Amino acid sequence: MTNETLQDEKEYLEEIKEQLTLAIRRVDGSVKQFSDELREKKEYIHEHQSGMDGADMVAAGQSINRMAFTGEAAVGRKRKLLKLGQSPYFGRLDFAPAGKEAAPVYIGIYSFFDEQRRANLIYDWRAPISSMFYDFELGEGFYTTPGGKVRGEIRRKRQYKIRDGRLEFMLDSGVNIHDDVLQRELAKSSDDKLKNIVATIQRDQNAVIRNEEAPVMVIQGVAGSGKTSIALHRIAFLLYRFRETIAASDILIISPNKVFADYISNVLPELGEEHIPELVMEELAADLLENNQPFQTFFEQVSALLERPDPAFIERIQFKSSFEFLSQLNQYLLDIENNGLRFQDLRVGGTVVPKAVIEQKFRTYHRVPLLKRFALAAQDVRDYVRHAVGRKLSGREKSTISEALDRLFPFRTVLDSYRDFYRWVGRPELLKLNHSLKLEYADVFALIYLRIRLEGVSAYAHVKHLLIDEMQDYTPVQYAVLSRLFSCRKTILGDVSQTVNPYSASSAETIERVFPQAEVVRLYRSYRSTMEITAFAQRIVPNPHILPLERHGPAPAIVRCSGPADELAQLGQLLAAYRNSGNQSLGIICKTLPQAELVFEALEAPDVHLLTDESSAFKEGVVITTAHLAKGLEFDEVIVPFVSAQNYRTEVDQSMLYVACTRAMHQLTLTHTGPLTAFLA
Repeated sequence: MTNETLQDEKEYLEEIKEQLTLAIRRVDGSVKQFSDELREKKEYIHEHQSGMDGADMVAAGQSINRMAFTGEAAVGRKRKLLKLGQSPYFGRLDFAPAGKEAAPVYIGIYSFFDEQRRANLIYDWRAPISSMFYDFELGEGFYTTPGGKVRGEIRRKRQYKIRDGRLEFMLDSGVNIHDDVLQRELAKSSDDKLKNIVATIQRDQNAVIRNEEAPVMVIQGVAGSGKTSIALHRIAFLLYRFRETIAASDILIISPNKVFADYISNVLPELGEEHIPELVMEELAADLLENNQPFQTFFEQVSALLERPDPAFIERIQFKSSFEFLSQLNQYLLDIENNGLRFQDLRVGGTVVPKAVIEQKFRTYHRVPLLKRFALAAQDVRDYVRHAVGRKLSGREKSTISEALDRLFPFRTVLDSYRDFYRWVGRPELLKLNHSLKLEYADVFALIYLRIRLEGVSAYAHVKHLLIDEMQDYTPVQYAVLSRLFSCRKTILGDVSQTVNPYSASSAETIERVFPQAEVVRLYRSYRSTMEITAFAQRIVPNPHILPLERHGPAPAIVRCSGPADELAQLGQLLAAYRNSGNQSLGIICKTLPQAELVFEALEAPDVHLLTDESSAFKEGVVITTAHLAKGLEFDEVIVPFVSAQNYRTEVDQSMLYVACTRAMHQLTLTHTGPLTAFLA
């Protein structure tokens, strides 16, 4: 079978679709059979349960569970077959292993094994043999199996676009992933959530996705480099590669916000994997503080910096975002351990327990979190006294010992200890608690770090792989918390140019200091925006390393308005032009939430959606939001209003403007009243 011509390929596609239809019918038969057997089994148990003993009931329950599980697996298989029917494969390579004839290998989102022929008709994109499609040009190639490398010759590479079961185009490709296919995919409108990129994965991306060895993989990628897609495809690959030992429920994604979590939620199900649990940092914090400590959110912190920047507030954030701060927390804990405990002789009835004995009992548990040691040491002291007096101790004597051990540590709560830390460093003014004891965001993870060190936390021991997005927005103390909570492998990704708070930003180098074993990959190729938009964004935050894909479009437009009312009217005209443009998505991205609300009220229409920090779902069509919440999203067209010198002037404003502009794929327009911001001059 060679399928040389376009007509051959069309005929082969029809043959594959027929085989898939037959496979679906077989699965339907299996599902019906399992359903009938399950119903019969339940009826049998209902009729005979009075005569069944406990062992019979357990066996019957296990049998029902097995049937249900098998039936669910069949339903899942049908779902995959139906999806393959829409687009069975996207690539083909003809590979001749050394000393053998060449045979075509068709590659799709899932594998399809024809049980009648006992042959693999479609290979999963994650299968070892499929890696050659991404890694090699025509000529010599190899793929790695558990038994070693299989070498041979790649004699053809072909790419397809199959939609709704119809072959739209076919290209023979001599290079890595044919530029025509990539250009066609990137030129399309963005009309939905993030999609899979299996048909256009590049060689450097494939190396990241298939890396099985790195305990910590750090992906530092420029805006539009596809880092989030790559990380999600990496998770899909690891679930495929290690399916015997890791499941979707064993993975956790830490997302910047609920909207972004919803935006990326399509990718893994599209790749045949179950939905993966996700948390935003604030949810993790609330859980670790047991929901009894109010605190400012990251969104509220950034909003305060944008709307009312206060030098003292900025100083507090900068101090608590430094490695020096983390180092001082560790020194403080060491000082408590060595000098902060008040050991003294203890009298229990007629028996005196020397302070040296109490200290020795306490130090025995040096590997246990500090506040957990008191109960253990108290039990040892009770045993010591009981042995000395030769009898059981009374309730009063036991209480005397427990109370004495508790008095060793001068603070009743972790928050009291955190307050004392600022006294210890001689900077009590750096901790600001309002009347309701609400923490500033910069304090949240420092308090959690103390709690982990003093009390210990094991709630997340089940997680086997952690994915952290927007790495640049987390501080050393946050990474120290994550390091202690999650001992598993990690994939960490972000872009330091896209920080929304430059006073607390972390680079790949910062993260390497927390995770010295990290393997860092830097992605400089940007696929999202046209060259014109990329060049424009470089005026705001220059990055000499960025490599835009050569795709052209209209130059970004800056529209000067005569006043606030005229600017809102201009936004209405731009919205009308978008509706006639053929573009599928528009993001109107403001600096602050009050500005976004103002625009929303001015443009209010059924297809216009306002995304706020309270939103939990991504809306298609026209979205009005802030740069903070737009991070990670992309739109065919972006409008950035109010780009005046008065509105965009601080370092945080500069970061926000860069993030806003780099959301645009095909078209970017900015509006302003009065002098233009210096960042665009």
